[in-house]
Amino acid sequence: MIKLSDRAVDLLFYALSAVFALVTALTSTLLPHRAWGAVAAGGYLAAALLVYLVRRRELLTWAAWGAVALLPMVIQAVQRAGGRTDRAQEEVLVVEHMGESLLHSGTPYLSRAEIAAIPLDERLLGYRPYQPGMSIFGLPRALAGEFWFTDARIWFAVVTVSALAAAFHFVRSTPGSVRALQAATVLPVTALTLATGGDDIPVLALCLLALALAGAGRFGWSSVAVGFAAACKLFALPVVAVLVVFALFTRSWRLLPGALGLPLLALVPPLLVDPDALIENVLRFPLGHGLVTSPAQSPFPGYLISQIEPGGRYLAMGLLGLAAVVIGILLLRRPPRTARSAAFFCGYGLLTAILLMPTTRFGYLLYPAALVFFALALSKDTATSAASSAARGDTALYRR
Repeated sequence: MIKLSDRAVDLLFYALSAVFALVTALTSTLLPHRAWGAVAAGGYLAAALLVYLVRRRELLTWAAWGAVALLPMVIQAVQRAGGRTDRAQEEVLVVEHMGESLLHSGTPYLSRAEIAAIPLDERLLGYRPYQPGMSIFGLPRALAGEFWFTDARIWFAVVTVSALAAAFHFVRSTPGSVRALQAATVLPVTALTLATGGDDIPVLALCLLALALAGAGRFGWSSVAVGFAAACKLFALPVVAVLVVFALFTRSWRLLPGALGLPLLALVPPLLVDPDALIENVLRFPLGHGLVTSPAQSPFPGYLISQIEPGGRYLAMGLLGLAAVVIGILLLRRPPRTARSAAFFCGYGLLTAILLMPTTRFGYLLYPAALVFFALALSKDTATSAASSAARGDTALYRR
């Protein structure tokens, strides 16, 4: 069996990514995707040509990310500010509308009656199926107006770059770190998502940072990172759950306040202003009980089962609930005692959820892909870090 070197795999990866970007530019029915592909194809091709010329693979990965994700994102933001209405996916507009609503009414959500008053062909954009913290990324546009630098994607990128740089600082010398970095940055589905929509990428980056910080024994900051992620999007809640179990079984109590407190704190303003609007947007709409249907309909098992009549949606939700129970039992019977095992739990758990959810997107696979590759980059003995950190906090060690 032929075993390819790391650089040979890099060459194949960038070459195939260039093909994917080119095909996207030529065939996609989504105009923001086509615009991404037209720029990213050249970036991937350049990275492929430089694989054997750039000595540091990590440096090439960061540079490639700038070419295939950050550059097309800025180009689209500038074109959008100049009047192009086809240079952002709907989620960018939704997040910016959340910021406007938060600024003017104290809640990022519209009520069911307010959504019903929107013309039918625009009603989908009235729903904001994210956690309240996501509205922070829409505040720059609400405060400063329509400029390229107030585009929500720019602020998604600011948080993402900061979080990933910090996360990979802790794993940069470990085996598999470059492959993990590629999964979190230049993997086509990841780069495409940041350039055209972007709301999932800072959430993912914050989750990776939380796991890296937990592995380094910095539980307080890990708690803040994952708490902020969960305050923005429900996809971070499985990571919160795994890290809570990790904290309970390793006695890393500093993981708990931010991980549990920040998502709950973010709910306070919308609950005080209009609790039913929160329920309508965050629960009823994703579960298929809104005034319009979610367009997230990738042909995974959960979606296909939900299309069976009668009762397919309830069957899919039942299977999703059963899977959650099974994963919960496994989590308690074999709790993660290292950040590495916690990351594996998060990756495989999210993969199961994505496959069984009645409404889902193919792009959501970026979460389990990045988490599993990041787990491989984390040290196997991070429990030692936790133990030593706990020991340093025990004043009994210094008694005579």
